[in-house]
Amino acid sequence: MTRRSTFTDQSVTYGAIGATLDPDLLRYPPAGFTPSEDSVRLGSGRERFEASAEALMTWGIQQGAGFTVVDASPGTGARYTGLAYDETGAPLAEQPAPRVEQRFGPDGTPYISAGMTATLKRRGRLRTRSTPVLVVYVVDEPNRIGFAYGTTGEASENGEESFILEHRDDDSVWLTIRSAFEPNGGVRRVFGPLVRRRRRELTRRELRALHPAFPV
Repeated sequence: MTRRSTFTDQSVTYGAIGATLDPDLLRYPPAGFTPSEDSVRLGSGRERFEASAEALMTWGIQQGAGFTVVDASPGTGARYTGLAYDETGAPLAEQPAPRVEQRFGPDGTPYISAGMTATLKRRGRLRTRSTPVLVVYVVDEPNRIGFAYGTTGEASENGEESFILEHRDDDSVWLTIRSAFEPNGGVRRVFGPLVRRRRRELTRRELRALHPAFPV
């Protein structure tokens, strides 16, 4: 069974919610955004996939990349079923939002779910940077799992990042990170290149976070 949960009722700091789901993201990114897509092979086999999925869905990538995850609030777990329409063909003002079962890691950490909010903190050279985020969708399939979050508050950049784990037909396990970000308006002109360079460095750390060759 395929599950895709979405939650977009709360405010984010960008308009292109779900941009990382677009197969043409790299060719046609939202105006002003820098897109990226990177993949790494984590190994092979069902055991590797399940262990990686457990770490991924309990903030393992963020923690492995040097973030502290604080102020995490539960999501709605609303399951995406597509738009519902009335008899005239118009979308209903209030869309149905059935729930999915909450899952937990071995230590009791709840799996990331649609609508979850959190703040990612990371100590820099001069100060600790805080980025508040909202989980805008979750993918939960037998051989594919992951999520995306978007920025919700003041930070150096606005946008969305997704983390998708796949167990492919050849038994290999891959992590793919996609993102679309723009420097925040106040820093775009002067510090835009620096922000983008830091983004690339962060992506490299995130790609290593679940890799068995680079234990945390």
